[in-house]
Amino acid sequence: MLLEKKKILIMGIRNKWSIAFGIAKSAYENGAQLLFTYMGEENRTKIEELISEFKGSKAYVLDGASEDELVRETFEKIKKENGKIDGIVHAIAHANTEDLHNDFIYTSKEGFAHACDVSSYSFVLVSRMAKELDMLNENASLITLTYHGSTKVLEGYNIMGVAKAALEASVRYLAENLGKEGIRVNAVSAGPIKTLSSKGIKDFSSILTVIEEKAPLHKNVTTVQVGNVATFLLSQMSDSITGQVIYADNGYNIMGI
Repeated sequence: MLLEKKKILIMGIRNKWSIAFGIAKSAYENGAQLLFTYMGEENRTKIEELISEFKGSKAYVLDGASEDELVRETFEKIKKENGKIDGIVHAIAHANTEDLHNDFIYTSKEGFAHACDVSSYSFVLVSRMAKELDMLNENASLITLTYHGSTKVLEGYNIMGVAKAALEASVRYLAENLGKEGIRVNAVSAGPIKTLSSKGIKDFSSILTVIEEKAPLHKNVTTVQVGNVATFLLSQMSDSITGQVIYADNGYNIMGI
């Protein structure tokens, strides 16, 4: 198994339809011990039930992944209770609904800052905090989730496209910084998937139809497939790969029209 005896922290799990859950399932089936962070103490029972199939897993509340002190406090607790870890999956992003439904030009200063803070800076903070707290084992791997809207204009993606572009640039700079310590940093760019987050994108169902028509494999990607790509990047099978955006979208990104 690719992740046997590895401890993997998955940040931002919400429900069984999420990409984070697909990654958790693949990592667990490949031998990983799983740790999770989630938002809202009121969600504890729901999250514990959600991850109950991953035996031995633990969940920690984190109500602000872009807040320095909150991340430090949570990471200190995770390290104290579990020791060092071998990988982090950052599955955290958010934008205000009006900034997804209106034309991009109407994005407010607050909305712009919010999307970039939660969706991009949080990954930088998570990486820095893990390093400062000496939380990562040798050859650890960090992964974040991005989307094709970072490089192409997709109607309704708007400020999230800008935030994801910043996230992808951050991956490259973090890879250079942490590579000195043998730590790898990559992003997975998944094709569109029906998740709670995707419901905020206008006319999302039409995007799924286009993928089926245009992608070389003529089908939409699943959370299981994305999870398997993440497991590969978390494992030593990918020990020469860092600073990359790996597409898991059945080839859609290569098409011109």
